[in-house]
Amino acid sequence: MTAEAQEVTELLLSRIRDVPDYPKPGVLFKDITPLLADPEAFTALTDVLAGLCSAHGATKVVGLEARGFILAAPVAVRAGLGFIPVRKAGKLPGATLRQAYELEYGTAEIEVHAEDLAAGDRVMVIDDVLATGGTAEASIELIRRAGAEVAGVAVLMELGFLPGRARLEPALSGAPLTALITV
Repeated sequence: MTAEAQEVTELLLSRIRDVPDYPKPGVLFKDITPLLADPEAFTALTDVLAGLCSAHGATKVVGLEARGFILAAPVAVRAGLGFIPVRKAGKLPGATLRQAYELEYGTAEIEVHAEDLAAGDRVMVIDDVLATGGTAEASIELIRRAGAEVAGVAVLMELGFLPGRARLEPALSGAPLTALITV
């Protein structure tokens, strides 16, 4: 890691607040709102993620509901790319593609507007946290079902004690997975 990359990582880490016992006892929640409130840190994060989009030849950026929207939209603007929201099922009007995925206890569904992605698109998926990988894996399936290619997945933070990376690797089919911070 370069000295500049190390400085950015330290800046980002310094702006992530630990909240013990939230949302339930025993959980240490990583709150990114102080990072978002700091223009220097938020700009640094946006620049790094936009650089990844360029490096991997992305033509569009997908943001995963909900905090992924906050990160991905300015990245798309900075990189000069289109932004595509992947939403919880039932939140988008018109024709959509829908993908179900497994949660720890049950299932959920996400969807994207069918016309927003097409053959020839190279899509960078951006989210705040990689935990178990279910939502990211489902988004990869949606992107491919739309005929587009996955340029990569980038997250601010990976929870290394959870199996998200292992779950995603087969779905990525060689596309890169970048976590700026692993905790």
